[in-house]
This record gives sequence, C-alpha cells and structure tokens, in this order.
Amino acid sequence: MRAAAEQAAQRLREEILAGVIPSGARLGEVELAGRLSVSRTPIREALTRLAAEGLVEIQPNRGARVVSRSDEELREIFELRLRLEPYAVQQAVPALSPEQLDDLEALATEMIEAGDRDALVELNRRFHSIFIEAAGSRPLADALRGVTHAPVVHQNFHNYTPEGLQRSLHHHVEMVAAARAGDGDWAEAVMRAHLYNARATMVGAR
Repeated sequence: MRAAAEQAAQRLREEILAGVIPSGARLGEVELAGRLSVSRTPIREALTRLAAEGLVEIQPNRGARVVSRSDEELREIFELRLRLEPYAVQQAVPALSPEQLDDLEALATEMIEAGDRDALVELNRRFHSIFIEAAGSRPLADALRGVTHAPVVHQNFHNYTPEGLQRSLHHHVEMVAAARAGDGDWAEAVMRAHLYNARATMVGAR
C-alpha cells in the first residue's frame, strides 16, 4: 500500500509541476484512483503527502485541489526574496570557508551537468543554503525560509526555457567566482540578477 501511495504521489507531483494538472484544479479521489489504477486509500495518502509539500491543499468537506498562487502573490514572494537574499549573499562572502567555497563550486558544476530538472531542485537548495548559513544570522535565515517556497522553486525549474535555465545555472558559477574573489558586492549583484531571471519566468517582467 505504501509503495502504491509513493507511486501515486510521484505521478501527481510530476503532473502538477509540469502543468498537466493546472493550478486550482480539483483532485477527486475517485477519478484519480480510476486513472492511476489504485484504490482510494493510496490516493488519499498521496494527497496528504503533496499537501505537506505545499503542492496541494485539502479543504474540509470540499476535498483537495492544486494550490493556486496569483501573479500578485508570486511577485510578493520574489520581492521579499530580492530584499533578503542578495543581502544574505553579500554578508556571507567574507565568512565562507575554503571547504564551503569548494562545495559551492562542486554544486554549481553538478547543476550544469545534471540532466534532470527535479535533481536540480535539491542541488539548488543546497547551493543557496550554504550562503544563507555562512551569513550567520538566524533571523535572516528564518525569514528566507518563510519566503522561499519549495513548490515555487520546483515550478520555476520546470517553467524555465532552455535559455532561462542556462542563465540561471551560470549565475551560480558567477556567484562562486565572486565569492572566491572575496567580492560581496559582485555576489550580491549576481544574486539579484538570478532572482530577476526566476521572477520573469514565473510572472513576467514588470
């Protein structure tokens, strides 16, 4: 039963992130069970998992639906990240250890070589986390966790054009170069461009 729930969750996750199941769509247990050839119990468990990931919301007496964020909500998310994350990177650069610099470079290289967009999401999380940790501010780290929504990041990677994705990945490489040069202002500027690129992919430039 657990394997069936995991498979159902993976299938639905892929369809949501790829836009096959659109934002706001209702997720009926009976329809999904029939389409995925499983009983309703693993479907219910799969939906609970996806709700924990922020992809689905389950409403009492109304069932489940794909989380829908308006363009205005997405703009607000990116506006908050633009205020916080470039500053975090600038603060982190002088504090990065040689080991952290090596880890950042390895992650940036691995992201360029990765062929799986889902794999990029975890590599990206680890890359950004190193800068946030090195910034040395718990309030700043907590604030960034509050506005860096995993489903938005997932969707971002799936929405990138090939050109937009390459631009994003090479921003990571340039951030490492700035960090190795000890230039916090350079790293801050690249992070800002990185977030503008992501925002343009999700909601379009203003």
